[in-house]
Amino acid sequence: MSKYKLFLLRHGEGAWNKENRFCSWVDQKLSEDGVKEAQDCGRLLKEQGYKFDLVFTSILSRSIQTAWLVLEAMGQEWVPVVKSWRLNERHYGSLIGLNRAEMAQQHGEEKVKLWRRSYDITPPLIDESHPYFLEIYNDRRYTTCDVPIKDLPRAESLKEVLDRLLPYWNSTVVPEIRNGRTVLISAHGNSCRALLKYLEGISDEDIASVTLPTGIPVLLELDENLKPVKPRQLLGDQAKIQAAIKKVEDQGKAKPST
Repeated sequence: MSKYKLFLLRHGEGAWNKENRFCSWVDQKLSEDGVKEAQDCGRLLKEQGYKFDLVFTSILSRSIQTAWLVLEAMGQEWVPVVKSWRLNERHYGSLIGLNRAEMAQQHGEEKVKLWRRSYDITPPLIDESHPYFLEIYNDRRYTTCDVPIKDLPRAESLKEVLDRLLPYWNSTVVPEIRNGRTVLISAHGNSCRALLKYLEGISDEDIASVTLPTGIPVLLELDENLKPVKPRQLLGDQAKIQAAIKKVEDQGKAKPST
C-alpha cells in the first residue's frame, strides 16, 4: 500500500543539452525550451492537484532554475528549496564540453554509450590542463560543500554518483519523507537515475537502458520502508514522453556523414 509520494525531475533543457555536449559540472542556465519545459511541468503538476512541502536541488543553476519555475507555475513559490552538491550531475571528467555525436564518430557509439550509460565505468579524469577545470574548481559554490574542494570528484561512474548521493538521501531527504512531507527532487539525468537504481533495485546492466527526458516529472509511490509499490510513472502525454526519450538516446549516436 502506498504511504509516501516522491517526485523526481530532471531539469529542463540546458544550453549544452541543446548543443549535445557533456555539461556535467559546468554551470549552465536553461535554454528557452528548457524554461518552457519547467513551466509546463509545473502547470501539469498543478492541474493534477499535487502540492509540495519541500524541494531538493543540486547547486547547479539549471537544477535550481527548474525548481523555481515549477514552483512558480504551481503558485507554490513559498515552498523551501534546499541545495546540495550531492545532487549534482555526474562528473564526466575530461569529456566535459565535448560533443557526444562527434565523440561517437571518433570512438564508436558503443564506447560513448559505455561512458554515458554504464554503471561502473569512470570516464578519464579532468586535470588542470582541461579548458573548464578552473571554471569548475574556482567556483565559490564549491567552497560551501561538506568536503574540501581537493576531495571533490575529478570524474565519476554512475556508481560513484550513487555513493556520494546516498549519505545525503539517508541523512537529509529520508527524514523529511518519513515526516509525511511531499518532496520534489529537481536534479539531473544521472543523479535521478542513480536514485531510481537504488530505490527500485535496478540491476547494474538494466540501468543502462533507463532514460529520463528533461522536464518530465517522475512519480514514485513508496511503502513505509520507502520501497516502490508500483512502477514509476512519467507524468504527461505519453507519446511526447516516448519521443523525448528517443531524442535523449539518440544523442550518443554518430551523425550520418553528408
